Amino acid sequence: MARMNDQPERWTQATVYPDMWLNPDDDPRDNEGPAPDGELPTLREAITNYRLTLRLKCDGLDVEQLARRSVPPSTMSLLGLVRHLAEVERDWHNWITEGERLPKLYGARDADFDGAVAEQAVVDAAFADLRREQASLDAALAVHQADLGARVGREGLAIREVMLHMVDEYARHCGHADLLRECVDGRVGQ
Repeated sequence: MARMNDQPERWTQATVYPDMWLNPDDDPRDNEGPAPDGELPTLREAITNYRLTLRLKCDGLDVEQLARRSVPPSTMSLLGLVRHLAEVERDWHNWITEGERLPKLYGARDADFDGAVAEQAVVDAAFADLRREQASLDAALAVHQADLGARVGREGLAIREVMLHMVDEYARHCGHADLLRECVDGRVGQ
């Protein structure tokens, strides 16, 4: 078990605001200017920014670092979070459709984390899965976004509820990603 002094030294790439991940001019998230007008653009922006945040937390790491379970005894790793969120995107797609449910991507419970091993093919597949599932859910949601109160799927969930749950899920796991990344290589920032 690692001792506190075995942890990497904390650092940030930002120079303008040292508690940030990147300098504002280098940050792909839209954090400057006024917030978007309206509920739908606000929800879309939050989802987009959290998706980008997860990606940023993984940038610059090799396969071993992505797969490292850096906060024992947790089985979480950054790669596991990518796989988990691909599974979550698919699950939400299943919740809003009437048709046949898509099968689990990685198998039984916790397979998304358990299968997050330090192999380039696993890393490449995880990021491809995440991009594909995000695009699929976005397309399914777009059909219904004229009315955020529309009830869809077998459970009759409102589109607003699904989007809010997505923000919640990403926000929670981006917080996990902050801690995991800091323990992997010491990089800090929002």
